[in-house]
Amino acid sequence: MRAQAAKRGSPFLNTEQAAAWLKVSAKLLKRMRRRAEGPHFRRHGRVVRYHIDDLTAWSDASGQHGE
Repeated sequence: MRAQAAKRGSPFLNTEQAAAWLKVSAKLLKRMRRRAEGPHFRRHGRVVRYHIDDLTAWSDASGQHGE
C-alpha cells in the first residue's frame, strides 16, 4: 500500500525518505551503502536516490525465514 502511494508521486526517494520507508535510521542506510550491503541505489549527479521497487526487493530478500 505504501509503495502504491509513493508511486503516484516520484518512485525515487532520498536517503532520509528511504530510511523512513524501511524504518531504519538514515545513518544506518548510509553505512550499508558504503559497505555495499544495503538496497540498490542510483546517483543522479551527487544526489543518491532509492527506487521504491529496489527497497521492496531488498527488504523481501533480507527477510528472516522461519524459526
